[in-house]
Amino acid sequence: MADYSPVFSAGVVPFTSTTSGAVVGGNVLAISGAGTVAQAGAASTVVAGVAAHDAASGAKVTVWPLDGCIHELVAANAITAAGGIQTAAAGQVDPVTTSIAAGSAAGTLIGTAVTTAAGSPLKLRV
Repeated sequence: MADYSPVFSAGVVPFTSTTSGAVVGGNVLAISGAGTVAQAGAASTVVAGVAAHDAASGAKVTVWPLDGCIHELVAANAITAAGGIQTAAAGQVDPVTTSIAAGSAAGTLIGTAVTTAAGSPLKLRV
């Protein structure tokens, strides 16, 4: 995706981290080690935010936090507005496999869908 900015940031400021693997702008990142991030895997419980740009392994990447922002993300599968969101493979997102409450309790809930993702590409706002 290259360069990425949230749809709405409400004054939230991004931070910088080092990648431990190649990342794609607009994909969800997870903490992968001490001071490092990588593209999030399925149902991650250590989400850091969303990559602001593409970055090679070992490079610096700007990360937009999830809290306080509305992000437009790529969904791996169809998601309905008002549904809970968790990470999918390769930094994409999926609907929570149970309820929002269960996803929250499991630590995998990263947000709530503001729009519906259907068609191709599957993009939704979280």
